Amino acid sequence: MLLLNRVVANLVVFWIACGCAVAQSAASCSTRQATAPCVDRIDPPNWWANMPSPMLLLHGNHLNNAHFLVRGKNVDIVKTQISENGHWAFLWLNTANAAPQTLTIEITSTAGSIKKQFELLQRNLATAGFKGFSPNDVMYLIMIDRFANGDTSNDKIGDDDGGRTQPRGWYGGDFRGIENHLDYLQQLGVTTLWLTPIQSNTRMKESYHGYAATDLYATDPHFGTVEDYQKLVKALHARGMKIVLDTVPNHVGVEIMWVNDPPAPNWFHGTRDDHSIAKSPFRYLPDPHATPRDTANITEGWFTSNMPDMNQENPLVAKYLIQNTIWWIETARIDGLREDTFPYVGRQFWSDFHQQIHMLYPHLTAVGEVFAPEDTIVSYFAGGVKHSGIDTGLTTPFDYPLQFTLRNVLAHGKPMTALEETLGNDWLYPQPQNLVTFFGNHDLKRFLSEPGASVASLKIAFGLIATMRGMPQLYSGDEIAMRGGDDPDNRHAFPGGFPGDTTNAFTQSGRTPEQQEVFSWVQGLLQLRANEPELTQAQQQNIFADDTTFAFVRGSNLETGCQNGGSRVLVITQKDPVLKHLQLKTAQTALNGCEHFVQLFPSASTQVQATNSSFDLDIPSNSFLIYRVTQ
Repeated sequence: MLLLNRVVANLVVFWIACGCAVAQSAASCSTRQATAPCVDRIDPPNWWANMPSPMLLLHGNHLNNAHFLVRGKNVDIVKTQISENGHWAFLWLNTANAAPQTLTIEITSTAGSIKKQFELLQRNLATAGFKGFSPNDVMYLIMIDRFANGDTSNDKIGDDDGGRTQPRGWYGGDFRGIENHLDYLQQLGVTTLWLTPIQSNTRMKESYHGYAATDLYATDPHFGTVEDYQKLVKALHARGMKIVLDTVPNHVGVEIMWVNDPPAPNWFHGTRDDHSIAKSPFRYLPDPHATPRDTANITEGWFTSNMPDMNQENPLVAKYLIQNTIWWIETARIDGLREDTFPYVGRQFWSDFHQQIHMLYPHLTAVGEVFAPEDTIVSYFAGGVKHSGIDTGLTTPFDYPLQFTLRNVLAHGKPMTALEETLGNDWLYPQPQNLVTFFGNHDLKRFLSEPGASVASLKIAFGLIATMRGMPQLYSGDEIAMRGGDDPDNRHAFPGGFPGDTTNAFTQSGRTPEQQEVFSWVQGLLQLRANEPELTQAQQQNIFADDTTFAFVRGSNLETGCQNGGSRVLVITQKDPVLKHLQLKTAQTALNGCEHFVQLFPSASTQVQATNSSFDLDIPSNSFLIYRVTQ
C-alpha cells in the first residue's frame, strides 16, 4: 500500500509538472460529508488549442444542483449534462478561437463553490511523430509485462496474482525495460513497436495483458508513469523508430468506476447483472440476410463477464472514446494504432473515429484485429471502400487468413498451393499491399508448438512474411525460437529480461545454438528487406506452386519480364525433406527474358541454369532462397 501511494503521488507530481489538471484523489469526494460541490476527476485531464473543442467529463459529488462557469479568453461552456445522482457532469467547451492558456472552471451551488484549473496546451509540431507505418516497416509485438524489467520498484502493487510463480501473474516488465533493449530490437531489424495496452488495469485480477482498463487516462503503475512512456517514445523516435498504441474501444475492465456508477444511461450494452456474452461468428456481419439478433450478439455482448461492452452508439460514449485516443496520440506522439476486437464495434463508430483521427493526424495509420480465417470476412472491415453503406476508414486489417494458411502449410501438411489460393483473394481488399502479415501473436500458440512444426519450417515462415506483399509483424520471442502452447503458455517471459534469469537471449553469447540460428536468420532477412525496395513496395507475381514448392517475383512492370531491363527479386521455397529439381518455363511470366540469377539469401550459393525462356534449379531440402534477377 505504501508503494501504491508513492506511485499515485508521483503521478500527481508529474501531471502538475506537465501542466495537466489534477484533482483530488478518487476517494476524496465520496468520503466528504459536506454538501458543497466536489470534483475529484476531469477527463480528459488537459486538452490543446487548435483542436476540436473538447467534451469534459467531471466526476465528484453534489453536482446536480450546481452552476458551471469557465473563465478564460475566447472560451465558454456551450452545453452541460448532469447525472441524476450528481456524480457526473458533461461540459462541452467552445475553444475554437482560444489560444493556449490555463482555464478556471467554477462550480457553484447554494451550499458552496469550488474552482478547478484546466490546461489548454500548445499542440506538438507535425514533425514530432505521427508518421504512420507502411510496408517499409517491420512491426514487433511486445507484451509489456513479459519482455523486460527495467524498474523493480513498481513490480509489486497490491495483489499481483502470485507474480512469476503463476502463469497469469504480473512478472514485472515495464517501459524502462523496453527502453533498455532498443539496441537489441534495432540490431534485429525492427522499425516499429506495437505494445499491448498501456492503460491502467488496477484491481483487475490477472490483467497483466492490459486489455481490461480501469482508467483510460493513466498508465498501469506496473509499467511506469505517463512520463516513462513518453520517455520511451522519445527514445524510439530518436532512433528513427515508431510506436503503435494498442487501443481498445470495445470494452473495459469490470472494476472501472463506471460499472457501478455509469456517467449516463446506456453507457454500456447491458449491466453487470444483465448482459449477454459476445459470440463471434463474424460471418453474420457482412451477411445481408442476417437477423439483427445475430449481429447484436457480436457487437453488444460483453467480451467476458469481466470486460463490459461499451455502447459506442451512445454519442457521449463515442466522443469520450475518440477524445481518449486523440489525447494519447498527442500526449505521447503516437505514430500508429492497433485496434483491438475490431468487428465487435459498430462500423459507424469506426468511420467517425478514423475520420476525426485522420483530420488531425493525416499520416497516422491503423491496423485492425479481425480474427477470422476467411478473406471474405476480414476484407469487409478494410477501409477505402463502403460496405453496408459505411467505409470504416481502417488503413488495413491484420492478414489473419494468411496466418492460418501459413500454419496449415508449414506445420499441418497442407499443400503450398494453399498460399497461392489465399493470395489470390487479394482482389477483395482495396489495398492488399498494406496488409500486416504475421504467423504469431499473443493470442496464438507459438509456431514451434504447433504439431508438425520445426525450426526449418519456422525459418520458412519468417522468410515468407519478410518477402511477400504487406508489412511483416513479429511476435517477441519467435526470433529466438520460443515455444509455448495456448494462452497463457504462449506468453512466457523473454529470457534475460528479468532479475534472476540464468540465460540472456538479448546477447549473442547468451543464446543457445538454436536461438542464435533463428535470430541470425531473421536478422539477415530483415537487413535484406531494408536494402531491397522490391521487397517492400513492388508488385508480386506468383509464378509456381505445387504441393511442396512456392515461387514468386517482386518487382515493377512484371508483365513485361526482363525484356525492358530493370531488375526483380525471385523467392523460392520448398518444404520437402529432400533435394528437389525444379524446371520452369518462364514465357508469359515476370521472368520472361531473364537469364542472370544472383543469390541474395542465404549466403550459400545455389546455382540456377537459365535461358530467356526457362530456368532449372536444384532446391535443397526445407529451403528458402532469394535471387536478384536481371536480363
